[in-house]
Amino acid sequence: MSDICHVNEALDKNDANYVPLSPLSFIKRAATVYADRTAMIYNDRRYSWQQTYSRCCRLASLLKHVGITRGDTVAVMLPNVPAMYEAHFGVPMVGAVLNAINIRLDPEAVAFILDHSRSRLLLVDPEYIDVVEKALARLEGPAPKVINVSDPSQGVERFIGELEYEALLAEQPELDDWQLPTDEWDAIALGYTSGTTGNPKGVVTHHRGAYLNATSNVLAWTLPPSVVYLWTLPMFHCNGWCFPWTLAAIGGTSVCLRRVDPEQILKLIRQHKVSHYCGAPIVHAMIADALDAEQASIEHKVSG
Repeated sequence: MSDICHVNEALDKNDANYVPLSPLSFIKRAATVYADRTAMIYNDRRYSWQQTYSRCCRLASLLKHVGITRGDTVAVMLPNVPAMYEAHFGVPMVGAVLNAINIRLDPEAVAFILDHSRSRLLLVDPEYIDVVEKALARLEGPAPKVINVSDPSQGVERFIGELEYEALLAEQPELDDWQLPTDEWDAIALGYTSGTTGNPKGVVTHHRGAYLNATSNVLAWTLPPSVVYLWTLPMFHCNGWCFPWTLAAIGGTSVCLRRVDPEQILKLIRQHKVSHYCGAPIVHAMIADALDAEQASIEHKVSG
């Protein structure tokens, strides 16, 4: 037994036998192995895995351009749109920590989270501008820089300042020299509780935990590489149960859903042959009620 221990002690970690576990490795592989497969669908927008990887790398470049570095916190108040998915990769590519804020919180809670997390940058959908403006007015510490993530499908929008996500992304080169974390225990995400007494409580997810949870989703649900996943589950909720990273691991397709609407859900399920979705029991009930109202059914198998 002592000889075995001696051998183990002699096997120090090096580049030949060890790499930190991080879900960032998933999207780099997906961009090569599943390059032309559809990664993202939102309204009339479609991105392949190569295009999605490119957008994530350009987001990382943008973050560096505005001064975000390792250990900084980047907050987002976004619905389930492509930018929200891209933030799950672009933010950690520069060693920063993603703070996905519950879009249903009031200004007081949002202000507390921005202060407590020391967020240096906030990506925000114009739908939540009113809440964010009130939250920014309540801050005790420095206010984060704000980048607006516009959505043409929502009509006329009001911004905070002049910075707009797609315009900035188009100006950036791909960050092609990003690195995996040196320590898999580095934080990849910071989430906050809601519906509890007192102020929200911060919960840290590290790269190792995100990697293992993402791969566990594949095993627990026996997910096929051809999965078409509808985003009924908010990505701000525990990082969408790590499914943003899961889908990159298997080269699946994300169908974005801005808000839970049973008629829209049924339309997208049929249109894109959705195979899987997640949701609270009330979401399942809403879908069932909508089917009853239609006196119709879904003609293919869907797991939820």
